[in-house]
Amino acid sequence: MARWVDDILLSSPLAKALGIVRTALDVDRVVLAMPFKPENVTLGTIVHGGAIATLVDIAGAASSASGADADDVVGGATANLTIHYLAPADGCDLEAEALVVKRSARQSVSEIRVRSPRALVATALITSAILVRRP
Repeated sequence: MARWVDDILLSSPLAKALGIVRTALDVDRVVLAMPFKPENVTLGTIVHGGAIATLVDIAGAASSASGADADDVVGGATANLTIHYLAPADGCDLEAEALVVKRSARQSVSEIRVRSPRALVATALITSAILVRRP
């Protein structure tokens, strides 16, 4: 599934534009990094909440994929996403850690924490649908 995460999620035009890369991938745990880019700000040097939401969404999808059966999975989709912004990300790189807290054959629920070097920036909960081949 690491190849699927890299080839599908992290190779998407949006992930590439944001500079998102994988730093760790284990079953049910993924860590992604997003470098600070002036193009990703709202005002001044504050990272746009939409860029952070995209990092969260990709981290949740990657954690969902991390424990799925590569032979059966044909894709995935975000079913629900809730984000709590806790602190501004001011001119800094970000890291998102996603942990699967519940998994079934067709969906997973993950908790995501987004951190800057100085603070916990956001927490999130994401439900991901797992799309599998039909027999």
